Amino acid sequence: MLIKTVNGKTPVIPEDCYVAENATIIGEVTFGTSCSVWFNAVIRGDVNFISFGDKVNIQDGAVIHCTYKKHPTIVGNNVSIGHNAIVHGCTIHDNVLIGMGAIVMDNCVVESNSIVAAGAVVTQNTVITSGSIWAGVPAKKVKDIDQSNFAGEIARISDNYVMYSSWFKEEE
Repeated sequence: MLIKTVNGKTPVIPEDCYVAENATIIGEVTFGTSCSVWFNAVIRGDVNFISFGDKVNIQDGAVIHCTYKKHPTIVGNNVSIGHNAIVHGCTIHDNVLIGMGAIVMDNCVVESNSIVAAGAVVTQNTVITSGSIWAGVPAKKVKDIDQSNFAGEIARISDNYVMYSSWFKEEE
């Protein structure tokens, strides 16, 4: 893993978090407990800060960045950021799934208990309301969570990633 200090700012990673050997975490980045950062993920807190709550998983190839002098990236608890997703200068509340390959752009807010579908592009300044599923390019609301089969998926995925990371920590 590459953990790098930039401009005197060093990532803060609790001992119970798992960071893959080839993940990159740079600058002003803080994690809560039971987080995991998977293979080839890049988290760059070089131009603003990035904070993660508890039980956040940043899956393989995801890129988390922020915007210089404008937008930090703030992620709540029980958030899954899917493979190859890009999360940039935005706020993601608790219990959210950002699908594989999704892009969440500057100054967006993803409210709690929401899903951004795989491949969706959430354009700048969008607010995703609590309890909704957004999909498409550009992303638009497609349904409410309680009207879908996905209600339990957000917690299940977050919990699974805590379990998966324990397998890798055992091998260290």
